[in-house]
Parts: sequence; structure tokens; C-alpha cells
Amino acid sequence: MPERLRAAVAGMGVAIPPRVLTNADLEKMVETSDEWITQRTGIKERRIVADGQSTATLATEAARNALADAGMTSADIDLIICATITPEMIFPATACFVQQALGAVDVPAFDLSAACSGFIYALSIAAQFIEAGVYRRVLVIGAEALTRFVDYSDRASCVLFGDGAGAAVLQAGRDDRGLLYSVLHADGGGWDYIHIPAGGARTPSSRATVGAGGHYIKMRGREVYRFAVEKMQWLLGDCLEHCNLRPEDVDLVVPHQVNVRILRSAAEKFNFPMDKIAVNIDRYGNTAAASIPLAWYEARQAGRVGPGSTVMLIAFGAGLTWAGAVLKM
Repeated sequence: MPERLRAAVAGMGVAIPPRVLTNADLEKMVETSDEWITQRTGIKERRIVADGQSTATLATEAARNALADAGMTSADIDLIICATITPEMIFPATACFVQQALGAVDVPAFDLSAACSGFIYALSIAAQFIEAGVYRRVLVIGAEALTRFVDYSDRASCVLFGDGAGAAVLQAGRDDRGLLYSVLHADGGGWDYIHIPAGGARTPSSRATVGAGGHYIKMRGREVYRFAVEKMQWLLGDCLEHCNLRPEDVDLVVPHQVNVRILRSAAEKFNFPMDKIAVNIDRYGNTAAASIPLAWYEARQAGRVGPGSTVMLIAFGAGLTWAGAVLKM
């Protein structure tokens, strides 16, 4: 039998807005404090898009950097998938703007909306195309401009979110490198845990929805926290079991950056030392679909993972959605 095709990571890149919003800055905007934010979330600062920047500009920059890292150009790409919940427009897809900016003529492009789990969802879908032999090289992007949808009078949520983008080029390979396992789940019954109520077909934009703040992120913080703790622990166990791994076999866990307390509690449950958990929430906050590729890229650049490393990706987010993946670098 022919050896199975696998989707391997050929290159990675990120885009980080230069503007920094610190906890001290937020203290001047809303009733909060650096101590309150740090103790409850672990966040110290986050990045904010500037005028002229958007989800598409961040996604394009991250994509260019990933292509350069892979030693490729846009002519080498067969498909573009952009995971985002803050699209450039309701339609067309943000991926189409990226395709145009890259000059990737006639390359199919589409968006995927799975919130903070979006990058893993996109990674899994890209791998299916590659393993089926439909495409050889797929550009997967997670990009968000969440601060465009943050209500800076809501102290419970405005401290959490930041902007950024990360991208990976996946290519077909025939050895043991690449995506070994992925798992995707959703529970639409929890849709109202975190959502933007207005601007869609259910509640179209109007003066009333704008006046009521219906275009800002709304969240039920306690419920989201409990959901995230439960699903991170479940995903760690599921990925270990299905790949026949022990914690000592995993070189790095890259979780969605939602709350440092959640990351610590899950690590303790499975006896993962914290030095095996990628954490950068202190500098970027919650960047939804961009969260995992940003943390993964930084760990790679720091030498925490390299050829032969086993990496576990774990995410949970609005929808409700949760997803995990195991890769061999």
C-alpha cells in the first residue's frame, strides 16, 4: 500500500500590531486595576490595531511571513483558509482579501468561524484536503481585530481581548511528521455564553442596535470560565489517550490563551509542568483564532520546539466550540 500522506508544517508567521494597551492604560478608561486584571486573568497588556489596520491586513502580513519562512511564494499555494470571528466584512470572505493582497491568482479561499477554536478547525480541514490528495499546500490563518468589537465601558470584558494574526503553511509529506490527530466538537446550546448579538440576520443593524451596544462582545464570564476549565482538561486527556501518549512524551502544549488560572489547573490535573505549557497571554490577551498560532510561533522561535517535537494544540471558544490536535514537528 502507498504510504499515507500527512499534512506537515512547512512555515509559520505572525503579525502583531505595534500599539500596546497596558493595564495601566485601562485604569484610566474604566474602573479597574492592574492587580485585579493580573490576578484574575494573568494579562498585563494587549495589542490594538491602529487606523488603517484590520483583520485582513494582519492576516496578509502573517501569511507573507509564513510563506517566507517556508521558502515559498503565493504561486505555491493551492488553498487559503482564514479562521476569524472579526471578518473584514460580513461578505466577501476575509480570505478573499488576503488572496488578492498576496496575488494568489485563482486560488480558492474561504473563511471559517469557530471562534477561539478556529485555527485548529482550519488546520484539521486543511489536513483533510492534503491527506485526500486534493491540494498539496494550504495556507491556514488565524486573524482577529477583536478590539473593534470591545465595549470599553464593560470592565469585565474589555480587559480580556487583543488583536493579532498567525499563519501556517501546511504541505503534503510521507514521513511521520505532521498532523497525527485532531478532534472537533461544538455545542450550540451555549451560543449565548459569548457572542455579538446584533449585526447579523437575526438582529440586523439599526440605530436601536447601535444605541444599545448590540455590536459589542457580550459574555457570561462565570459560565465561560467553567466551560473552559472542563474542556481544556477533557481535551488534554482525549489527545493523550488517542495518541497513546504520556505527559512526558509531549514536548509542548499550546493552549488557547484565555486565562492563566485555567491553564495552570489543567496542567496540574495531568502533571504537566508549566514549562511545557506555552503561555503568552500576559502580553497579548485573548486573541481568539490568532491565539494558538501566535503562541506556537513564539515557542518555535524560542527553540522550545523543533524537528521531531510532539506538540499538542488545545482550544475552546464561542459557539460553544472545542478542539484539539497533536502534531509531530
